[in-house]
Amino acid sequence: MKTKIKYTKYQLVALICFILIVPIAWFLSTRFESEKPSVTLELPSLSIKASQELSISVSDTKSGMRMIWIGLYKDGKEVVLLDKDFQSPEYKDRKIHKETFKIKIEPGKIGVSDGKAILRIVARDLSWRGWWHGNKTYIEKNVTIDTLAPEIDILSRTHNISQGGAALAIYRLSEPCPKSGICVGENFFPGYSGYFKDHDIFMTFFALSYDQGPKTEIFVKASDQAGNIKRAGISYYIKKKTFKKDILNISDLFLNWKMPEFDIDVPGDSKTAMLDKFLKVNRDLRKTNYREVTKLGGKTDAALYWKGAFIRLPGSANKAGFADQREYKYKGQIIDHQVHLGVDLASVAHSPIPAANNGKVAFVNSLGIYGKTVIIDHGFGLHSMYSHLSGFDVQKGQMVAKGEIIGRTGITGLAGGDHLHFGILIHNTFANPVEWWDATWIKNNITGKINDVKSR
Repeated sequence: MKTKIKYTKYQLVALICFILIVPIAWFLSTRFESEKPSVTLELPSLSIKASQELSISVSDTKSGMRMIWIGLYKDGKEVVLLDKDFQSPEYKDRKIHKETFKIKIEPGKIGVSDGKAILRIVARDLSWRGWWHGNKTYIEKNVTIDTLAPEIDILSRTHNISQGGAALAIYRLSEPCPKSGICVGENFFPGYSGYFKDHDIFMTFFALSYDQGPKTEIFVKASDQAGNIKRAGISYYIKKKTFKKDILNISDLFLNWKMPEFDIDVPGDSKTAMLDKFLKVNRDLRKTNYREVTKLGGKTDAALYWKGAFIRLPGSANKAGFADQREYKYKGQIIDHQVHLGVDLASVAHSPIPAANNGKVAFVNSLGIYGKTVIIDHGFGLHSMYSHLSGFDVQKGQMVAKGEIIGRTGITGLAGGDHLHFGILIHNTFANPVEWWDATWIKNNITGKINDVKSR
């Protein structure tokens, strides 16, 4: 009987120990947890400009945050950018598991000069590890203080450009800049280096849209690694141009012939299904195709493939001009207005089409209203476009020489007869192709400028 009572007492003691030890063990494991705080730093680049915002988020899901400290070290001097104690009265004994800070860094105001520096970050949590100092996360970032905008030296002297036309600007930058080029109103044309031995020299082909007149502002803009921006004016003259008006009569014969080519839905209760389909093609599909082409124009090689005047379709006659203001009529009523962004050239049916100049084939496919189309990249943002083809003689990625046959004229797309729609695209803007057929214009506006810079 005594042995049984003694055994029960042992059980009781073990139970009490278990009841006490388990919570204590759990408490100690949470207080001595070993997971470091998480630190997320958002800095646009590792270069800090004259005024820079830094965003930093700290979090600790277990014990909570103890502190966050950020300093900028340069030339033996450390400037504190943030020193936050999460146990201070400011937080009223609230345990902080996550916090985000926006820090404005202005090197000039805090006495930090341009040059290499170190951004240091220390974060600790409320764990009892590290002799009650908590788990620590330490981060160092090598940064560059850069408060000066790049210098821009305009090397090309004159820039005469017609409304709807093109031009070339050449400039030198004082430092590497991830983005530079020519602003034409709200439009931006990127600059490219690599043509000249001095890689600080950039060339930009740019264009005025048909609807940008003499009051359009044109200037060079450059942004360095830190985001410092510099603008520089250039000498330019814009010649105003009035474009021809044209009337296109749309017949039922044309609608019944061409509209089945396009997979466009119209309302089931439409009383003029073919006409409604034409309007959707001429408006909506035209916009979609335009976006596709101009997107292709942004992809280019940093090489000047072409040489001399561009060639036009041999033995052809002009059937429509660049930026013709087209008015579409159906049974005497005006139904639509569009702008023709190319030149239509007609010869005999299925005429062989020569590449207008040397380049790399960037696109070979059907393209909505343009039908079967070839686009050639001539380098530095300059492309030529050949549309309504009946067939292709080249493949994407193929290098072609001036005069090499790339396809045949045809009636694909929204074409009313066999012809070639020829376009010149500069980055994202269609320009007047007539200029590029003119050897004198190219000498005065393109090659003359390049040779002038080379000779200096």
